[in-house]
Amino acid sequence: MIKRDGKTFSSRTLDDSEFINELKKKSFEKLEEYINTKTNEEALEELADLLEIIHVLAVYHGASIEKVEEIRSKKAKERGALEKKSF
Repeated sequence: MIKRDGKTFSSRTLDDSEFINELKKKSFEKLEEYINTKTNEEALEELADLLEIIHVLAVYHGASIEKVEEIRSKKAKERGALEKKSF
């Protein structure tokens, strides 16, 4: 995308520690962008970005998004799901 826009860039491959640290920073950035959305469409775009980060982190931690979903579902059954709006 950067090349297509006529811009130049440099890149390098990060080691595992750097990669995770950058993903953590990116997740905060994307969460902040989500918080600042004004429309459902904007919100869904930012949620998709957050989900991409979660997919990559799951694999890094030796699992899959399906495993993360399994854990999420189990916790929701045991502790209650946030979607019920109970706080």
